[in-house]
This record gives sequence, C-alpha cells and structure tokens, in this order.
Amino acid sequence: MTIFFGILAAVFLALFLIWFIKSERLERLVKQRDSEIAAVRLELDAARAEMKNLVYQQKANSEQTRLRYESELAKLQREAQEGLAEAKTLVYQQMAEVRRESDQTRLHYEAEARRVYGEAMASLAEKAQQLESLRRFEPLAKEEEEIRQTLAEALNVATALRAEAEALVANVRNTADGQRKEAIERAQEIRRHAETLLNQATRDAGRIVAEASQRAEQIGGDAYIALRDKELLEQAVKAIRNVIEGYGDRYIIPTRSLLDELAADFGHTEAGQALAGAREHSRRMVEQGQSAACDYAEESRRTTAIRFVVDAFNGRVDAILSRAKYDNCGTLEQEIRDAFSLVNLNGKAFREARVLPTYLDARLAELKWAVVAQELRLKEREEQRALKERIREEEKARREYEKAMQEAQREEELIKEAMQRVQAEAQRASAQDRAKFEGQIALLTQQLTEAEAKNQRALSMAQQTRAGHVYIISNVGAFGDDVFKIGLTRRLEPLDRVKELGDASVPFEFDVHALIRSDDAPSLENLLHQEFDDMRINKVNFRKEFFRVPLNRIRELVLSKGLEASFTMLAEAREYRETHAIERMTPEERQRYYNRHAGEDVGGE
Repeated sequence: MTIFFGILAAVFLALFLIWFIKSERLERLVKQRDSEIAAVRLELDAARAEMKNLVYQQKANSEQTRLRYESELAKLQREAQEGLAEAKTLVYQQMAEVRRESDQTRLHYEAEARRVYGEAMASLAEKAQQLESLRRFEPLAKEEEEIRQTLAEALNVATALRAEAEALVANVRNTADGQRKEAIERAQEIRRHAETLLNQATRDAGRIVAEASQRAEQIGGDAYIALRDKELLEQAVKAIRNVIEGYGDRYIIPTRSLLDELAADFGHTEAGQALAGAREHSRRMVEQGQSAACDYAEESRRTTAIRFVVDAFNGRVDAILSRAKYDNCGTLEQEIRDAFSLVNLNGKAFREARVLPTYLDARLAELKWAVVAQELRLKEREEQRALKERIREEEKARREYEKAMQEAQREEELIKEAMQRVQAEAQRASAQDRAKFEGQIALLTQQLTEAEAKNQRALSMAQQTRAGHVYIISNVGAFGDDVFKIGLTRRLEPLDRVKELGDASVPFEFDVHALIRSDDAPSLENLLHQEFDDMRINKVNFRKEFFRVPLNRIRELVLSKGLEASFTMLAEAREYRETHAIERMTPEERQRYYNRHAGEDVGGE
C-alpha cells in the first residue's frame, strides 16, 4: 500500500513538473509574441509617419512645381505681350518712317519735276522770244524742232523721276509689310511656346500628384487608404453641415486682402485677362485628362465615371461662380470646397471616381480672379465718383469765389463813389463842418480797406488750387460719442459744406469742433487720415471719413504740426438733446412745447 501511494505521489510530481515547464514555456512564448506585436506596431506607426511625411513632401513638391510652372508661364506670357507690344511699336514706327520717307521722296521728286518742267518752260519762252526776234531773218523750222526736243526731254525726265519715286515707295511698303509679318509670326511663336510649357506643366503636376499618391499607398497600405477615407469623410460631414445649417458669416474674408497681393497699376482689365487665363487653364486640364481620376481598369467605364464626376463638379462650381461678388469670396470658396468633397464622396461608388485637388485649385483661381475683377471695377467706379464729386465741389467753390470777387468789386466802387462825394462836400464845407466830413472819410477808408482785403482773399483762394479748410465735425445723435468726420472743403464759406452734409443724410445736424485753414488742405487731410487709420469706422470704403478717436488726440496732433486752430471740445448736439428731453415729457408738456415753438418754426421758414 505504501508502495502504491509512493508511485502515485511520483506520478503527480512528474505531472506537476511537466505542467510547470509547459507553463513557463508558454509564458515565454506569450512575452515573445507581445514583443513582436509591439515591434510590428512600432513599424506600422513609423510607416504611417513616413507615409504622411512622404505625402506632405510630395504635395509640397507638386505645389512648388505647379507654382514654378505658373510663374514661368506668367513670365512667358509677359514676354509674349511685351514682344508683341514691341513688335507693334516697331511696325508702327517703321510704317510712320516709311510714310515720312515716301512723302519726302514724293515731295522731292515732285519738286524736281516741277523744277525741270519750269526750266523747260523758261527755255521754251526764251526760245520763243529768240524766234520772235529772228523770225524776220531765218527760217523757224530748226528752232521749233529744238524746242520740241527740249520739251520732250523734260517730260521724259519728269516721268522717270515719278516712276523712280513710285518704285521707292512700293519697296519701302514691302519692307514694312515683311517686318510686320515677321513680328506677328514671332508673337505667335512665343504664344505657342507658352501654351506648350503650360500643357507640359499641367501634365507634370498631374503625374507628380499621381506618383505621390501611389507611393503613399505602397508605403502606408491600408493605413494610408483609411487616413484618406477619414479625411474625405470629415470634409463631407463638414460640407453636409454647411449645406444644412448655412454658411452665415463664418467664411467671410475681406476682399481688400486679395488686392494687396496685386501691383499698384493692376486694373480690372488685367484682372479680366487673368480670369480668362484661369478659365483656359481649367479647360485645358479637362481636355488633357488632368481634372479627375478613377480606379476602373476598363477604359470606357473609367472615362464615363470621370466624365460623371467632372460634369457634376463643374455644374456646381459654375452655379457658384455665377453668384460671385466683391464681398462673398470666402463663402463661395468654401462652397466650392464642399462641392468637391460631396462629389468625391458620391464618386466612391464608381471605383473611387474623384476630382483631383489640382483641378479644385484651378477652379478656385477662377473664383479669385472673378472677385478681384469685380472689386477693381467697383474701386474704379468709386474713384470716378469721388473725382466727379471733387470736381462739383471745386466748381461750387469757383462760383463762390467769382461771386465774392464781384460783390467785393461792387462794394469797392460804391465806397469810392461815396468817398468822392464826401471829399467834394468837404472841400466846399466850412472849417467847422470839415471835421465831420473827415470822420466820414476815415470810416469809408476803413470800409474800402476791408473790401479790398475781402476781394484779395477771394482772388487768392481762387488762384491757390490746394488752399482750403479741413473740418472736424461730429454727430452724437447719429454716430455716438467720440466719432468724428475729418474732411476738407475749398468753399469760401466752409460752413456751407457742413450744412450740406447735415441736410437729409443724418437725423441731426453736425457740430463743428474745428475749421483749420491751410494752403495745402489735401495734404493736411491725408496726414490726419493716415495718423488715425486704425480707428476708421469703415475699414473697407476709405471715402467714408469717420473715425472713432478722442478729440484730444486730434487736437494734440494738429497743434504738434504748428497749425493755428481753435477747438470746441464739447459737442452741443442741440437737436439730439432736445429730442431726448421731449421724449421724457408727458403728452401735455409735449403739446405745450410744440405750441410754443410752432410760431418760431413758421417765422424761421
């Protein structure tokens, strides 16, 4: 029995040892697998990071290549335009020179022909006189024959000169036509070269993007595809949310930021040309198959799917571009991006039929130039409107100066006549009455001096085209406290301009805080505008000359420039304050107030 239990214990011990050894081996195997899994995860993370870096690098390279080709294209287009302009200028100069030379040649040969003809006629007259004197002595046959020969020679010389002049003119014209034809052919060659470079740039950009995408898929595999799908879905969700909730003011951007990138002499005509170039670039991408892609292996299916997504995207974009205005560029840009995301989301059902990002950029460039063209056209219209307004203001000022000078001259004449009468009466008066007349003469002399000064002032204002007044006015009832309009007027009476501003455009009259007389009023106005540029109420339309700035700062700046000006620091705002007082009245008090002031209003009218 003891032996049996011993054997049983030995068996259990052996089984325990076997289990313990296997568990240790299994634990080591599990740890080894865990370390391998961790290593695989690290490799996958590294591959994802490398894939992302490669994608970003390829995208950056593609963008740099596209920008480089676009800059080269722009340079070639500028060279083509400059070459064409130079060729046209050269042709026009040569044609003008040819015309001038042909005219000079024609005039020279005509003068030469007239001279020869005149000499022939003079010779003929001389021979005739000689024949007339010799007719009595010798036969005239020989002399008449010489005269006819001389006249025939003169006519032959004149005909030869005329033919030579016509041949020279024809030769010069042929030379000018050849040079003009050569210039046109050169311009066409430059344009063809530019189009070839643009086509090559478009193909290279599409190839680089495709290679980058394929390389990223090879490195990242499923991780890259999942990342791309994730970004596509996020963009699609954002687009759907924008469509449902609306765009609101979230994507509004100031159009002036687009204009800041342009040259100072860039007008809406140049913007229109850039827009036409952007549209041509988009059309060329579609024709060359660089606008979309698809994973169908069969050519017909791939072509159909690509045409489907391109037509869908272009239909939406064309509808969006038709609503382009100077103030909605940011919103329309986001709408185009949302259309891009939704069309690509729907294209997944057709083996990843998708619009390429490069084509999206091309359509966004169309939007940019459409908005820039409208903004520049609006800006030029505003400048024309401001110019017409300034001309009207100067015309009013001119009429005021002329009227003031006429009135001053009439006043001078009346005073001079009165002085002559008083002086005549003073000479006839007695010594006692003469003192009274001398007082009248002194008073008239003072009035004459004032009238002459007034006339001289009006004449000086009319002659100085930049002289005027810079006014600083406020309207507390319309715009609130610390809001001032800083403008200028060349009126002889500057308050007339202030009254015009407060006639019907604002509910209350303006208060004048300062009228600054200056011989260079536009420069002073521009100085104040630049100093307080950050405090403009309207930062889009600079013709609205309202600023939110303390009056003390304006006063300190004016005095620091050494200008003499008297400031009224407190705004009266009489109509505004009376209106508030009336609103606090009871109906009975209000009626008594109106009855009390009714007579004053009628009298004022």
